[in-house]
Amino acid sequence: MSERIVRVKSWDELKQLAIENHPKSFVYVIEQSGLSRTKELTTLRLMLPTSNAIYMLLDFSNGKTLRQTGIPIREDKYGNHLIEDDDVKNFIKKQLKRGDLLICSYWTR
Repeated sequence: MSERIVRVKSWDELKQLAIENHPKSFVYVIEQSGLSRTKELTTLRLMLPTSNAIYMLLDFSNGKTLRQTGIPIREDKYGNHLIEDDDVKNFIKKQLKRGDLLICSYWTR
């Protein structure tokens, strides 16, 4: 696998790369960068490892969903915003039509 990281600009571009490369796995990171009353700081980082590069998409909030994927941003009982792991995994499997695809959070042990 290459150490080169390539940032892609849309889910459609990353999806096409995943279809072309037929990877064994997909990796994601849910990032929450502190607390702010004026800005949504919840971000999803999707990473597609291939033999040529690691392709990466950053997906930011657009209110109650993420801009690129439309994955919902939920609230816990304290009003904190979050992205559910199952929402991410189900979205990727449904979009790529790959039940066999291993989808891992970067923090999975």
